Amino acid sequence: MALEIKEEKGYEYIDEGQGEVIVLLHGLFGALSNWESVVNQFSKEYRVMIPMLPIYEMPIKQAGLEGLVKHLEGFVALKGLTSMKLMGNSLGGHIGLIYTLANPEKVNGLILTGSSGLFENSMGGSFPKRGSYEYIRERVEYTFYDPKTVTEEYVNEVFETTKSIPKCMRIVAIAKSAQRHNMAKEIPNIKIPTLLIWGLNDTITPPIVAHEFDRLIPNTKLRFIDKCCHAPMMEHPERFNQLLQEFLDEQKAA
Repeated sequence: MALEIKEEKGYEYIDEGQGEVIVLLHGLFGALSNWESVVNQFSKEYRVMIPMLPIYEMPIKQAGLEGLVKHLEGFVALKGLTSMKLMGNSLGGHIGLIYTLANPEKVNGLILTGSSGLFENSMGGSFPKRGSYEYIRERVEYTFYDPKTVTEEYVNEVFETTKSIPKCMRIVAIAKSAQRHNMAKEIPNIKIPTLLIWGLNDTITPPIVAHEFDRLIPNTKLRFIDKCCHAPMMEHPERFNQLLQEFLDEQKAA
């Protein structure tokens, strides 16, 4: 199913299916293809929404976690969402954590996969080398257990992004904002059911990070996927969807 990007009052987003709302939050180099298998499966039973985070367009002075969380809050207000599951990968998980703590009445379930917020080795932590296609390919492949998972299209997309100096400046500003913002003291206040789906071979947010999230957040389930790095929903979509389905079914039963 081709995902259709909708636009309303300055917000771009995906909105597929009907029912209880699941909002998906992409990472720093996130593309719609990252979530395609999740949307295709769960939009049959849920309303699946993906707000496009303005990582490359936001004013440079606002380029950071605070600006991205405000964007999410504006999107939720625009669409009148009152109760939802929030799922984030990498930077998207970090944004989801901050949003949940600030708006606990709006989130009834949290799914984190390769989330930042405690520790991460990030491509965005240093200035991406502009103009070096092989460097970009190498860094993109570093986030996957099997480099064959990476499509030429995805590498080209990241490469085109890093050719722009203003976009690179925003990427670095946002990555540094995330690295500075450690949430260890805040996340014990998250009381809602939380599912952690982690790649056992994650090089960006290693398994020890998942264990730390599991220790600090009171109501968690931690599930690892073997031979999997930083984007389980892309590398092992069937297993990822199975774990997500089990979690959602448990929530319905409860």
